[in-house]
Amino acid sequence: MTGLATLLALADSRLPTGGHVHSGGVEEAVTSGLVVDLATLRAFLRRRITTQGLVTASVAAAVHTKALPVAAADRETDARTPAPAARQASRAQGRGLVRLARRVWPDEDWDSLGATPHLAVAAGAVGTATGMPPQHTALSLVYTTMTGSATAAQRLLALDPGDVAAITFELSALCDRTAELACKELADLSDPLLDVLAQRHSERERPLFAS
Repeated sequence: MTGLATLLALADSRLPTGGHVHSGGVEEAVTSGLVVDLATLRAFLRRRITTQGLVTASVAAAVHTKALPVAAADRETDARTPAPAARQASRAQGRGLVRLARRVWPDEDWDSLGATPHLAVAAGAVGTATGMPPQHTALSLVYTTMTGSATAAQRLLALDPGDVAAITFELSALCDRTAELACKELADLSDPLLDVLAQRHSERERPLFAS
């Protein structure tokens, strides 16, 4: 599998890692009246790309290049994820990614990641195993940060799929810039609103999405 084909596979929403059951906070944003239409969805996606997307991608890129050991990366991700619910969602998705990676790259040492690594840590290790450049690892995370929330909002608000896809194309350049920035150094941005949404969602009865 070539580097580009691997990137496309990792960015595919059909990838069986459990990501499809997470909305990245957009379900709670919809429930709270913060995301109600295409304009507010665009603003939410832009905010999520440049904060959580950047931070997650920067940790993954550091793990990919081995600039940050796995144990340290796990601690750094915890420190950058204030909401317990967000940490739980990250580890759930990391576990799903490692489960898939064990089947695709069985000769790699996945046990060293632990049972429930953060998504950023797992993605960085997968990037190393694939031989992709770190920029592709970062881009796959930034891109899926956007598309996961976009798809969830489309379902929750019954938006036209074409309109939602148009927004993701519009924001693609921002994804590229964010991935490039993530490869330069560890990011430590925090977004209190997204943390509040994540925690509030975990306390809601019968949500559609896990996060």
